[in-house]
Formats: sequence, C-alpha cells, structure tokens
Amino acid sequence: MPEKLVKIPGPDHPITIEEKRAHVTVSVAGKVIADTHEALSLKEASYPAVLYIPRRDVDMASLQKTSHETYCPYKGECSYYSIPAGGERSVNAIWSYENPYPAVSQIKDYMAFYPDRVDSIDIVT
Repeated sequence: MPEKLVKIPGPDHPITIEEKRAHVTVSVAGKVIADTHEALSLKEASYPAVLYIPRRDVDMASLQKTSHETYCPYKGECSYYSIPAGGERSVNAIWSYENPYPAVSQIKDYMAFYPDRVDSIDIVT
C-alpha cells in the first residue's frame, strides 16, 4: 500500500482552530445529542468554518460507529458515526479525527456534525 501524502497547512491552505465562545447543542429526533460550552471552530482554506464538539459532551450511547472512513492529507484518517434515531438522513452524520496530524492536534477527541444530517445545531453566544 503506498504511503499517504501528508501536507502541512500554510499560506496556500491555511487551517486555524479557535475556541468558540458559545453554548452549542445538537439535536436529532427531539433528543439533544451534544451539549457543550467548549466547542472549537476549525476554518480550513476557503471552506466554511466547522464546529468540533468535545467527545465528552456528546451522547456516545446514541451513536453508532460505521465502517466509512476518509483521508485528509492535512488532518489524517477520519472515522464516521451514525445517529440511529435520525434514520437514513443521519447515516455518517458525524466525523472525527481520532489521531489527527500534529498541525491540528487540538481536534483530537472532538467530533463534528453535518448540519443537513441532524435536526439542528443551535449556537447561543
């Protein structure tokens, strides 16, 4: 198997991670799946910012890890989770870099949610 390309964020592809000073909740099928005051906001190149929620603030009992995996040369191997209560729409609704590359090590033990695969992501500042 060929070695995976590893890229370092820089001027051509910047990645910034900062604390999101807000109360963030994620809901599916009338149930709060995540509730935190310690989310991180990751901004990568020209993509919209993504909120990452600490795993300790996610109801892991409501999730099901899937076999789906992807790879990002800037962040590493990515694992996915479904939210069974959300049905088909919530398959692979959550992603997590469980062993991210050093440049983005802050997102270890954090999870991100696809907004269109959950009912709501509420942010109260």
